[in-house]
Amino acid sequence: MTVTLRAATAGDADAIASIWYSGWGDGHLGNVPDELVAIRTKESFWERVPARIPDTTVALAGDQVAGFVMVVGDEVEQVYVSGEHRGSGIAGTLIAEAERQVKANGHDEAWLAVATGNARARRFYERSGWADAGAFDYPATTDDGPIPVPCHRYVKTV
Repeated sequence: MTVTLRAATAGDADAIASIWYSGWGDGHLGNVPDELVAIRTKESFWERVPARIPDTTVALAGDQVAGFVMVVGDEVEQVYVSGEHRGSGIAGTLIAEAERQVKANGHDEAWLAVATGNARARRFYERSGWADAGAFDYPATTDDGPIPVPCHRYVKTV
């Protein structure tokens, strides 16, 4: 399967929101405060995506959005692959692109936050050469202010 990366467009919003919603649930339910789960309704993902399009790169499998990554400055904020494409190598392609973007943004080190209990994601980042720099509370953005989420900060020299 050929995977193509490109900047996200407004037309990708529905696919991005769908992948984000289902992937977020897989990695975060049971691993983040109940207060955040209550706010992260299905509709909230569709509401948040349009403003994030400029930060988003999508991976296409054929002509289908199969995953995406959001990068802001030196932070890799979101990396998600649709359930049907997990294990296909798309996540590795996306994280490599995120690392390239962080370097292009003028930084020598990329970082990202992973919910402490999200063992699958933590294993993936470690296999991809990222180092666990320790536990911290990530301030998840909400309309009512940040909610601290127990995470691990992962870093990688780019």
